[in-house]
Amino acid sequence: MVEKINLNVLSSRFRGFYPVVIDVESAGFNAKTDALLEIAAITLQMDDNGWLERDETQHFHVKPFQGANLQPEALIFNKIDPHNPFRNAVSEYDALQAIFETVRAGIKYWGCNRAIIVAHNAHFDHSFLMAATERSNIKNTPFHPFATFDTAALSGLVLGQTVLAKACNIAGFNFDSTQAHSALYDTQQTALLFCEIVNRWKRLGGWPIIIPEKKVNEN
Repeated sequence: MVEKINLNVLSSRFRGFYPVVIDVESAGFNAKTDALLEIAAITLQMDDNGWLERDETQHFHVKPFQGANLQPEALIFNKIDPHNPFRNAVSEYDALQAIFETVRAGIKYWGCNRAIIVAHNAHFDHSFLMAATERSNIKNTPFHPFATFDTAALSGLVLGQTVLAKACNIAGFNFDSTQAHSALYDTQQTALLFCEIVNRWKRLGGWPIIIPEKKVNEN
């Protein structure tokens, strides 16, 4: 008897990982000391023919944690006023709990093992997410503790560009620079880019790959 694997399901595409696109905006580059100010997350799904597409979107403005460092240069760059009451900001804990609840539900629904962060220059976003998780004393994060899918590296390989805006343009969709450095917009564009890279590989014949038949012991 031969074990059949359905390659057109999400749980089979990335070795059991559930990809979630993340982008953060912060008040500096040090995840341990600088404030997390904004986070967005987009889950992904796969249709019956194995094409990857966007699913649910979540977006939160985040209150700086107590004692957080606010680098003036970073705030000028991302145009965020952390003290603006109209931001309707929530705590790191509340933002992460909401995202993690959605991610855990997706992992269960798609039969995956755990989530993996997809991000552009992913180490940055991953480090801020993990630091905020630690500060919030949230146990058992659904995300892999160190592995990521970095669309900057993937874009360099597939599209010859590592800058998000240029990679999106080469991939065939517009990038509005006036909306850049908003966690929500950058996450939306990164999700489009990642789906296009994955689906382009499929269109070119690279997926599904031919795998050896796995014999199952009938005894």
